[in-house]
Amino acid sequence: MSFIKGIELCRRFHIEIVEPVMTDSYPFLSYSSALIGPGSEVLGYDTEMSTDHDWVPRVYLFLNQPDIGYSELIQSTLQERAPERFYGFPVDIGRSVITTVPRFIESYLAVSKIEELEPVDWLTFPSQSLLEITRGEVYRDDNGQLSTLRKRFAYYPHDIWLYLMASSWQRIGQEEHLMHRSGLIGDELGSAIIASRLVRDIINLCFLMERQYAPYPKWFGTAFKRLKCSDQILPYLWTAQTAVTWREREYALNNAYKHLSHMHNGLKITEKIPDEVSYFFDRPFKVMSGGDIACLIANQIVDTDIRQLSKKRLIGNIDQITDNTDFRNMNKWSEGEGVYARKALKKLFKPGL
Repeated sequence: MSFIKGIELCRRFHIEIVEPVMTDSYPFLSYSSALIGPGSEVLGYDTEMSTDHDWVPRVYLFLNQPDIGYSELIQSTLQERAPERFYGFPVDIGRSVITTVPRFIESYLAVSKIEELEPVDWLTFPSQSLLEITRGEVYRDDNGQLSTLRKRFAYYPHDIWLYLMASSWQRIGQEEHLMHRSGLIGDELGSAIIASRLVRDIINLCFLMERQYAPYPKWFGTAFKRLKCSDQILPYLWTAQTAVTWREREYALNNAYKHLSHMHNGLKITEKIPDEVSYFFDRPFKVMSGGDIACLIANQIVDTDIRQLSKKRLIGNIDQITDNTDFRNMNKWSEGEGVYARKALKKLFKPGL
């Protein structure tokens, strides 16, 4: 059995199994078929190792709401027609989900109607979830609902994008000098930990500057290597990550900051920021003054609520608030809990609170 990338395997599964079943038995139904949702194969990062669990030929099958009653019949027919193995891989029809676009979004983002989304809602969506909606591949889309959905969530609205970049610079500004201070008093372990946090924030900022959703930790570095800026910045970040002295970390991070400033100025969203780092007050180390850059970006926000929020608290989105996997996956909580939790989280971003 030779390995086949998941996107290609699922395309074949759609063409050779799903589509014939729908054509022969349910020609009166319009539908969409796609590989989206969870799984390394959706992001295109799957390897032969990925096949050891939860990796089978599958699709998401989307019906119109009036036709959802056919889902059990369709699944039964697929079960009858599908072989036990497909291109050498085991078939589990139960892994192919039959749903509607609204149901999918409610189960994925814990929202009921995307037409009623407010800008602040975007701050409650993990970037990994947005990736899983917009990556993968659509194999068929009769009524265009799925393509419309993916276009709607292709990337953050402009003011949310600005707010997230400002929040990222704010995080850098709050800790960039602490790495040096810890090292100066002989705490190289503490300095290294802070440097790792800064490396993570810099990478997040790179994703934002290139208007790409960042994946969860397993593929964070892999996806970063595919960004346009990675060739120039990655060597400095790796040095900062592996250095044994705080001065080495300072040199590496300061060079990374210079590249970030060039990238920022290339966006032309604010007045130009300095290309060089500067001393932190009278202390013997240099920083980028991320907080100042955060303010420049926040001042460009037009939306009233997001602008007020930026003035009150530049805390970013759910990804910047917590890295707790179970909390980020609130959409997978029991029915109703996810929606309730997301609404509670949304209150944190309401500027009036």
